[in-house]
Amino acid sequence: MLSADRESRLVEDWHDRLAKNWRNAVDDVAAAARAAGRDASAVRIVAVSKYVDLEMTGALVDCGCLELGEARPQRLVEKAVALGGRPNVRWHLIGSLQRNKARRVIRVADTIHSIDSYELLKQLDRIAGEEGKRIEGLLEVNLSGDTAKHGFSPAELMETDETLGQLRQLRLVGLMGMSGLDADAATTRRQFASLRELAERLSARCGVALPELSMGMSGDFVEAVKEGATMVRIGSRLFEGLWLDAQR
Repeated sequence: MLSADRESRLVEDWHDRLAKNWRNAVDDVAAAARAAGRDASAVRIVAVSKYVDLEMTGALVDCGCLELGEARPQRLVEKAVALGGRPNVRWHLIGSLQRNKARRVIRVADTIHSIDSYELLKQLDRIAGEEGKRIEGLLEVNLSGDTAKHGFSPAELMETDETLGQLRQLRLVGLMGMSGLDADAATTRRQFASLRELAERLSARCGVALPELSMGMSGDFVEAVKEGATMVRIGSRLFEGLWLDAQR
């Protein structure tokens, strides 16, 4: 959440700048899709609103952004409740989820991108049933092998087939992954390609359609789109130039 000091340093025309940033992001993602020989409508932007407060998140919705991603479960719940009257807004949890916060998230979220264990997958499906809620989920894959990151290893991922067949309320729709820190464009693209290939293998093995690939952020969405991303998580570039003292 922005501090009072940070809020006081917003440029006067920040609403206009935010709208321009949103339009530019939409245009750039569409251009990346066309350059990859894909239809622009095949790639959705999940705006990562974790950077900003409720007012600016609402302003982003006013710009036409209807898919919002939060990293912290509590912030997702707070914003989803506060903006609950906005029609057609979809909420995505993109950060790690502790099991003791699962029920609150399920009540408001539409999609959880960060399912990183069998236990969490089963728990989310069970709680969704108890809440009478249908929810979408993606399995998070650790593409770089960095032990500090969350997610299934590729080997672990291919062992989930029994669990997938037992799901009732949670609809598994795909995989999510992030490129390695400081990876160059070629390495990033290889990692995204590996996520696509894993989704294809898992789908064929389990007989479950996995059409969604959540991969790519502000700095690497072009490579992600080339490798089949259907959701790109754009954050920092949406808020560039909104503050007088520093760029977020």
